[in-house]
Amino acid sequence: MASVNPSIRTCLRCVKQTANANASLSVSGARFLSTTAPVSQEAAAQTQENPFEKWGPLDPALVDNKRDERRLIRKEGVMPIGSRRRRAALRTSAQIPFEQLPYQAFQEARKILLEDRQEKIKQIETQKLRLANLLKQDPAVSGGEEAKEVRVKSMQDHIRELIILADINDPIVKKKFEDGEGDMEKPIYRYLADKKWRQYKKLILDQRIEQFHIVPDLLPSLDPVADVDLAFGRRKINPGEFVDSCISESMPRLKVQVFDKGEKLVTVVVVDADVPVPEKDSFTTRCQFIASNIPISPTQTFIPLNRLDPKPKGSEEAAPKHIALPWLAPWAHKGAPYRRLAVFVLEQNGANALDIAALEKTKREHFNLRGFIHKQKLKPIGVTLFRTQWDENMAGVMQRAGLADQVKIEFKQKKIDPLPYKRRTERMR
Repeated sequence: MASVNPSIRTCLRCVKQTANANASLSVSGARFLSTTAPVSQEAAAQTQENPFEKWGPLDPALVDNKRDERRLIRKEGVMPIGSRRRRAALRTSAQIPFEQLPYQAFQEARKILLEDRQEKIKQIETQKLRLANLLKQDPAVSGGEEAKEVRVKSMQDHIRELIILADINDPIVKKKFEDGEGDMEKPIYRYLADKKWRQYKKLILDQRIEQFHIVPDLLPSLDPVADVDLAFGRRKINPGEFVDSCISESMPRLKVQVFDKGEKLVTVVVVDADVPVPEKDSFTTRCQFIASNIPISPTQTFIPLNRLDPKPKGSEEAAPKHIALPWLAPWAHKGAPYRRLAVFVLEQNGANALDIAALEKTKREHFNLRGFIHKQKLKPIGVTLFRTQWDENMAGVMQRAGLADQVKIEFKQKKIDPLPYKRRTERMR
């Protein structure tokens, strides 16, 4: 080995180092000249992109802890169904029907509720028989026609109360109501829906009516009895919320949920309560929209205002007209305060249809809602409202509405001079 040339030793050392480096590269699997990632890295990236896949599908009717509820809301955007206690019972019962859950206290309670329901049904039959006999009775025997009508109304109210009490404690009824499967034609589901609305949504609505002075600016008094939801497209509008001008340019859709039986005709009126009058330094009202003869019921709740008067196609006959005053896009001047747009749902008297041709003559400017209701014999049953103000899209909305002359008008605060005794002059200094 001593006779080996030093240059050969150097070459052998380089060859060994290169071989070791190539071996280490082949083991690691790195590719320096490739623009794509290795298969292992691609698989890891795919697992990182879908972090919710490892938990598997979540059933909104069976999640029973806060962590799974949060994952369900974040992953699928679905809210859990019913109470957590009920979902836990269904999860641990091996898909047994709800009414057959193997809990002794639950089954014993159902027996007691069933006995109470049978008693209520017997009372209902007895009251119906008494009511039938009263209707056949001579008014003179009952103390007159008015006294008879009072007794009949009292007995009818008592029968309706017994019908609700017969099912108010039934767990199957409560389950269907929580799942959104209740039949609104039945009195018990209308009662539960009305109670739920009055416990939260009506309180907020009453607060907004008082806060924005809808009463007494537009009506002397108002007690809503129907749940009215307003939406522009897919965006639901809460009472009193600001709406962008480009969104409110198109007609909204309404969902009116009534809680009494039967079909009725309603009129929808939209009023702008803050139209400025610079000459008088005050405000007036303007009617933005009127549509009448719209049928609603506990099961027929949607009112798409843009589809009320569809255009006939071909040889189709024109449908009855509903819109008396078409939608006028809400607008506001630059520098002016926000405007309140109130949407009223008015019940027509005795389900009598109104004359649309006569309503078309209604003047938009200086619209008097009180006089309109009194003249047409209407009754306010629901209301909601939204607000609009000057924004970056308002100029385009006004030009498309034919109000190009109003775009350049800007309101500024009026400077109020101080009273004479408050002025500071050189003499007072």
